[in-house]
Amino acid sequence: MAYKILLAEDDKLLRNELKILLENALYQVVAPDTFSRIPQTVHSEKADLVLLDINLQDCSGFDICTQIRSETDIPVIFLTGRCSSADELAGMLKGADDYITKPFEPAILLARIAAVLKRTAKSSEPRDVFCLSHKNVTLDTAVCRLFFKEQAADLTKTELKILHLLFLQAGSFVAREDLLEYLWDDHIFLDDNTLSVHITRLRDKLKSIELYDFIETKRGLGYRI
Repeated sequence: MAYKILLAEDDKLLRNELKILLENALYQVVAPDTFSRIPQTVHSEKADLVLLDINLQDCSGFDICTQIRSETDIPVIFLTGRCSSADELAGMLKGADDYITKPFEPAILLARIAAVLKRTAKSSEPRDVFCLSHKNVTLDTAVCRLFFKEQAADLTKTELKILHLLFLQAGSFVAREDLLEYLWDDHIFLDDNTLSVHITRLRDKLKSIELYDFIETKRGLGYRI
């Protein structure tokens, strides 16, 4: 089950960009456009992490963090344009788990989110959202790599998404139409012919780590691992 992130950002354009970034990294995202009930939304949505701006419309991220901390130990990361050391100290004293300033590098943001989730994960609720395994093959979505017999293949974003859906439905055929729709939902726009090219390249990449016939094709049904 994917981790769920509650995103509290009042810049609509940035909020949409962050939502796409996080969803492409295989997180579930809740991104409200009002912020007075963020602590209640954390509870009702069963969020696993809060990504929180400080200067929100009609309220302060510092105050929201204080409310959240009074009720739960869910991790909170401030993502803000306020870059003074005094603001960062205030954020950490409010109980934040990390403090990231804008502008930020997307890869660094994702890495720090992953680090906070790994550090704060409850031992009683083990969930490795990043790794999926099937037939002794492991897909690590955090580093975009596929592992087999101590060998690893680096994946492109599109290859990662293709394999992710196949792993999620391991043992069952996934229709080409469903695969294309899944990619489109994540803003990867392919036509039918381009999908075939990606599958061919992906098979060649799997062969490079001695992984043969891992992706099965059946006419009229689609692909299966």
